[in-house]
Amino acid sequence: MTTVQDLIDRLEAEAAADADPETTPDVGIIMGSDSDLPVMEGAYEALDELGFAEQTDFDDAPDARFTYESYVVSAHRTPELMYAYGETAAARGLDVVIAGAGGKSADLPNMTASLAYPIPVIGVPVQEKSVDSVIGMPTGAPIVAVDAGKSFNAALSAAQVLAREHDAIEERLIEYHEGLKGDVAAVSADLHDLGIDGFRERDES
Repeated sequence: MTTVQDLIDRLEAEAAADADPETTPDVGIIMGSDSDLPVMEGAYEALDELGFAEQTDFDDAPDARFTYESYVVSAHRTPELMYAYGETAAARGLDVVIAGAGGKSADLPNMTASLAYPIPVIGVPVQEKSVDSVIGMPTGAPIVAVDAGKSFNAALSAAQVLAREHDAIEERLIEYHEGLKGDVAAVSADLHDLGIDGFRERDES
């Protein structure tokens, strides 16, 4: 059975490996519990849609140029793992971290932001009651955060960070946005051309 110390040892070994940045995960997704996964799945969906691949083996990267990884890291139950993840993030090649946590004491995103600084951390409050905890950072200790449950937007923001350095990601973001605009245009035309009754009938069929 894997222990917390096993995971810490893994992270530290990866940090010491001095791996080629093109073979390491670009985005880290962490959450306080696997019960947060239904909310955090949006981040996976967004990254997948942008052409990222999930990397499950640090030493065997998938063919995709841009990748992401994920871990469960509890700020309260496994603080030592949270410290190890945040402190090794840069050396392991991560460029941005998406961190989700729920409850009134959703400390994982902001603590990780402090530990991984200056790597940007995007916080995802898993529930409405988590918002104040996630965004409540003092001046000088920044965190970027999305609204409760909006992990899809968190992943888009992570991609925006990477797009400043990688033209391919910028192109994918633009293509995604153009697709959204196209969807709105199609709906707008249908509403106008079919009229409200025809539009409703179309949706019901």
